[in-house]
Amino acid sequence: MFSILIVIIYLSFISLGLPDSLLGSSWPAMYPQLNVPVSYAGIISMTIALCTVFSSLMSDRVTRRFGTGKVTAVSVATTALALMAWMHERMLKKRKMRETLSDTAHYPGDCGLTNVVK
Repeated sequence: MFSILIVIIYLSFISLGLPDSLLGSSWPAMYPQLNVPVSYAGIISMTIALCTVFSSLMSDRVTRRFGTGKVTAVSVATTALALMAWMHERMLKKRKMRETLSDTAHYPGDCGLTNVVK
């Protein structure tokens, strides 16, 4: 039981630090798609840092008021909800892409294959 708890704690600390480190490595691929300048990474990084400080300062008050169990349950629920929303959005994009491809498959001249065959 103790080793399972250590693994859960270890994974929790890794997941807490991932957003900060992933911003720097993923920003070069993200900013052209978002159509924003490279310098916006600094704004995002500072926003994350300020929210982390605010969260740390408020955690004692929130935990005392609502209790550890409720705070943890709400935290896990909101994280799960955000992950489900993200997965749902990705599934909708894939479905839309499949529908677009199936629509163009009925019209071979529109799918771009004629340019390759020439």
